[in-house]
Amino acid sequence: MTAFRMDPTPAPVVRGDPLLRALDDDGFAVIPGVLRPDHVDRARADLHAILADTATGRDDFEGRNTRRVYRLFGRTRAFDGAATHPVALGVLDHLLGRYHLSSPAGIEIGPGERAQALHHDDAIYPIARPHPEILATVMVALVDFSETNGGTRLVPGSHKWIDERPDASTQTVSPKLRAGDALVYRGTLWHGGGANATTRPRLGVVLHYAASWLRPAENHVLAVPRDVVRRLPKRLQELLGYNIHPPFLGNVDGHHPRRVLDS
Repeated sequence: MTAFRMDPTPAPVVRGDPLLRALDDDGFAVIPGVLRPDHVDRARADLHAILADTATGRDDFEGRNTRRVYRLFGRTRAFDGAATHPVALGVLDHLLGRYHLSSPAGIEIGPGERAQALHHDDAIYPIARPHPEILATVMVALVDFSETNGGTRLVPGSHKWIDERPDASTQTVSPKLRAGDALVYRGTLWHGGGANATTRPRLGVVLHYAASWLRPAENHVLAVPRDVVRRLPKRLQELLGYNIHPPFLGNVDGHHPRRVLDS
């Protein structure tokens, strides 16, 4: 596992970059400092306000002591910068090519929560392994993540598996993250939320991205009001579905969907 220190102006992610090598070898890597401390404070405050009226999970996978904030970009502006962070998008450019947001969510793993079953995120799409990467995740920590407070468990190298499945003997790692750091991992990597054996919740955000020829897990065109989208940066508008996968997937009346934002 490799951590990469951020310069004030991050350099472009290019082929041969250690970050990409780690994603090739292990299936994941850590990017420190995606959110500045003041942005972390704002993001925590925004999510805490929303979580006050949010129920815990409906099943063991969502987590009986875990609360999830869906419709994220329709409810807060705290993660606009994280969703378009240049280093994260540079990684996604290499992994996915063209892509959009799939199922972003705030996740608070509460004290006493049990470990989530290991899974790979692209399993929601009926595509047999092996296949080109179609999904990737940028997980941003809003508190320090550790093995004891529900830090995500990863199976290094499992993105290369074809028919293998984890069992009770499978070894996992839980990268330590500081608040504001991001964990990036492939959609083919086996992983799961950890158990929280502490007295405090573990708060973070997962930003799932899928290849733009796939339907996203959440329908952002309905989840985020159009008058909100009109005020967002162009790149975020594209990530929320106002874009085309060449030659014309996603068109509206034969035109680029961005035109509807002008109406």
